[in-house]
Amino acid sequence: ETGSEDIDILPNGLAFVSSGLKYPGIKPPAPDKPGEIFLMDLNEDNPRAVELRISRGFDLASFNPHGISTYID
Repeated sequence: ETGSEDIDILPNGLAFVSSGLKYPGIKPPAPDKPGEIFLMDLNEDNPRAVELRISRGFDLASFNPHGISTYID
């Protein structure tokens, strides 16, 4: 609904998408909605974005993701 800000695709075809960035001075389409992280499996015939649940105790109200990257160990 508010669009994606960034995407990082792992070698196995899983894609993490950050969404909900709010820039100072620019009216966001959903000002009261916190940011989100979605997961897509690009190996599927019809991939769809699934919202990842964020752990309890995280300040979700102020979550404003700008960019995303992954680390593979």
